[in-house]
Amino acid sequence: MFNRDKSDSDSNFWISYADLMAGLLFVFILLIGAIVSKSTLLKTELHDKKDKLSVLSHTLEEKEKRLNILGQSLEKSEALSAEQKRLLTLKNTRIHEDISKLTEQEKQIQEQNTRLAKAQLRMSKNDKLLKLKLDEIEKLNQLLLEEKTKEDKLKGKIVLVQSLLDDKNKALKKKDKALRKEEKSLKEYEGKVIVLSNQLKGAKDEAVVKEEKLLMLLSAMDEKKTKYDDLLHKLQAQKAKIKSLTGIKLKVVAALKKALGSKINIDKKTGSLRLASNILFDVGQATLKDEAKVELKKAFEEYIGTLVTNKEIKPHLDKIIIEGHTDSDGGYIYNLKLSQQRALAVMEYLLTLDFSKKHNIKPLMTASGRAYLDAIVKDGVEDKEASRRIEIKFRLKNDDAMHEIEKVLDAK
Repeated sequence: MFNRDKSDSDSNFWISYADLMAGLLFVFILLIGAIVSKSTLLKTELHDKKDKLSVLSHTLEEKEKRLNILGQSLEKSEALSAEQKRLLTLKNTRIHEDISKLTEQEKQIQEQNTRLAKAQLRMSKNDKLLKLKLDEIEKLNQLLLEEKTKEDKLKGKIVLVQSLLDDKNKALKKKDKALRKEEKSLKEYEGKVIVLSNQLKGAKDEAVVKEEKLLMLLSAMDEKKTKYDDLLHKLQAQKAKIKSLTGIKLKVVAALKKALGSKINIDKKTGSLRLASNILFDVGQATLKDEAKVELKKAFEEYIGTLVTNKEIKPHLDKIIIEGHTDSDGGYIYNLKLSQQRALAVMEYLLTLDFSKKHNIKPLMTASGRAYLDAIVKDGVEDKEASRRIEIKFRLKNDDAMHEIEKVLDAK
């Protein structure tokens, strides 16, 4: 009775199976393409980083050469500065010697002035004596004239010494000016040396910074390589998980096919059991026909018995769902209510069976109505007779393997 549309179901199965395989193939092709494109991008990025590193290395070598040249010029400048300081020290020594000589001459002049003062004192004493002794006046005058002559000579000598002293002072001033100029030029040169030293220090600091950046780039490259390896490892793990998840439902469907064979017509894609509504219910009604209960009981016990008695399937079983479906004739609310009532009527009958009580099916079973939301379409046209149906399906504990696959593929 349930094999009436077997040829149509077989053709639908192969079309659905081909669509599934094509979809899975497309997903794996997208995965492989993403891996290849990501690998290509990473290789290109690594190649660019290597080129940049080679350019940075070449730049650092040129900087080192410049630093060596600057160091050599700085050493020459320091040697020249030391020589100029030595010459300046010699000039200062000579100036100090000239000053000491002038100091000695000044001392001599002071001594002569002291002597003149003594001579004047003597002359004053002689004047007093001349007043007392007229005879000695002429002698005293002569002595005075002689002393005056000597004094004139001494004054001439003093003038000469003073002139010489002035010349020495002028020469000393000129030397002092020249010395100041040399000191100024030396200070300017020392300033240039300090500037060059600061530039050299800045260049060294810049080289150190660039070296640190280079080390950071190398570290980043190592980190990216590690991330790339982790990405490949995660991708392999995700592939294994996808195979495991998709394999569970395929194993359950295969086990159903093997156990049921051609006894019951099940959907080869989802593994659900489809029962035509016109066999179970009258038109527009939600009460099970008495003659349909025997076939429903037999189909249910064989189908569900395979699920709950198979040790490989039972641990993964989460829910047994009774779904009611209608065609698109009539309003949505009407069809939704009818589909819900039919699904509930089937579930209530199945729960009265001894088989359901024996295997404790009640906690697993649930009912729902879908109205015409999942209508069956053939060649773009709704197949209303096939759309009016009751489906008994199962849900695994992994909460639908295909949804889990989408989560895995969307995971970062």
